[in-house]
Amino acid sequence: MFEDDKMPLTGKKIAIVAMGRSQLDYHLSISHSQEYDEVWAIGSMCAVVKADRAFVMDPATRFFDTFDAGPQTKVMCRTLPRLEIPVYSCVKDNRVPAIELYPLEEVVKATGCAYFNNSIAYAIAFALYQEVGTINMFGADFTYKTNVHFGEMGRACCEFWLSKCIQKNIDVSIAPSSSLLDTNVSIEEKLYGYHRLEDSPVVYLEKGELVVGSLSDVLEEEKPSGVSGRKDIGPPEPEKY
Repeated sequence: MFEDDKMPLTGKKIAIVAMGRSQLDYHLSISHSQEYDEVWAIGSMCAVVKADRAFVMDPATRFFDTFDAGPQTKVMCRTLPRLEIPVYSCVKDNRVPAIELYPLEEVVKATGCAYFNNSIAYAIAFALYQEVGTINMFGADFTYKTNVHFGEMGRACCEFWLSKCIQKNIDVSIAPSSSLLDTNVSIEEKLYGYHRLEDSPVVYLEKGELVVGSLSDVLEEEKPSGVSGRKDIGPPEPEKY
């Protein structure tokens, strides 16, 4: 019921906002005048951000009929019935009129893969299927430097789908504070082995191309404030791959 009202997604700039800590980078990007053609909310982020689509792949019964979603239960029960955007899920529910069935068969056939173990991966695959131009990832963290003993399932699956997107020439950008694709690892620590050298090689974007240079070259370009002179490194812009 909603698709006819939506502009074609081919080539569009998409922000996918999940529930991890780096969702804060999305809010920072908005406050710094970044714009996206569409914003896609994952799970209960549909109650937080102004989204154009939501991906809630759990059946709505998980929120309405159980307390399996824990503290997300009440906010989802309040929000889901009121949404007037497409809410992609695995099954329809009369209590959520906006639910649309995720086009699983179409996505699997178009991408040649059916590796889905979290809702974020479904959104990335949908973006690949729709041939968007840019994916900006926020809140897809899974692991945190401050708690090395904690990790959520799904990071490998999301990185797998992002790799497929990159291979299809879709620009992929990750929130600077996210662990996804090791984005929050310092630039001199990203290349294993080389990171042990005194002046380690580093990889960065320059005029849209990946360049291999030396850490000393990068440090020379830093401003007095300590913020890199390259706009590709650090917030509020997501890091590009």
